[in-house]
Amino acid sequence: MKENPIILKTPREIDILREANQIIAGILDKLAQTVEPGITTGELDKIASSLIKASGGKPAFKGYRMSNRKPYPACICSSVNEEVVHGIPGSRVLKEGDIVGVDVGVVYKGFVGDAARTYAVGAISDEARQLLKITEESLYQAIEQAVPGARLQQISAAVQTHVESHGYSVVRDFVGHGVGRNMHEPPQIPNYTGVGWNPRLQVGMTLAIEPMVNEGSWRVKMLADEWTAVTADGKLSAHFEHSIAITANGPDILSRI
Repeated sequence: MKENPIILKTPREIDILREANQIIAGILDKLAQTVEPGITTGELDKIASSLIKASGGKPAFKGYRMSNRKPYPACICSSVNEEVVHGIPGSRVLKEGDIVGVDVGVVYKGFVGDAARTYAVGAISDEARQLLKITEESLYQAIEQAVPGARLQQISAAVQTHVESHGYSVVRDFVGHGVGRNMHEPPQIPNYTGVGWNPRLQVGMTLAIEPMVNEGSWRVKMLADEWTAVTADGKLSAHFEHSIAITANGPDILSRI
C-alpha cells in the first residue's frame, strides 16, 4: 500500500511548526494546572480558545470536517474515561478519579501544531495511573525510533510492543499522521504493525505520533454526536501525542517546552 508523497519540510518550515507546537505545549501546561474535580470540559475549551487567540494562532479543530460528519464544534477534544478520542467539550463536570485526554491543534503562520495529553482528575486509581504511565512511555519509545533510515513501522512496533507487554491494547481505528500545512498529511502512522506503507524515514519529515491505548479490547464504537469514539467494552482509554521533526541528529520534539 502506497500513500501520497510525503512532504519534507525545510529548516525554516520546521521552525514555524515549532512555534505552533510551543503554543500548544503552553496550553497543555496551563490545563495541567487547571484540570480538577468540578471543572467542566467546556471550561477547558474556553481556556484553550482564549490562549490560542492570545497567541495569534487559530484553532485547527474548530470547523474541521472528516468524511461526511458535521464540522467539529470546539477548539479542543476532551475525552473522559472510556472516551478514546474526539470527545466534544461541553457541560460534563469532571469528577475525582476521572481521566481526561485533551488534544489541541493550532494553525500558526500557515502551519499546524498538534499534541495531546491525558490528565488525572484529582486522585485516580492505581489501574488508571498505570494506563497513563504505559501510554506515555510508549510515545517516547516510539519517538526514539524516528531517525533517518529507519522504517516507519519501527515507530508502530515500539508502541505495540510496549503496550501489549503490559496487557493493554492499541486502538486500530485511529492512527498518527504527518503534519505540516495540513493537519493530516502522509504518512499514516498506525500504533500496530503489519498494515500500511512502510517507507524509510528521512530528514525533514514531520510527524504527529499518538498512541491511543485501551485498558481492555482495542475495539471502539462511535457515539451519536458523530465524533466521540469510546471503548467498545466501556473500559478506560488514554492518549498522548507529540509532533516531531526528523533531523540528522535524530527526533526533535516540537511540542515539548
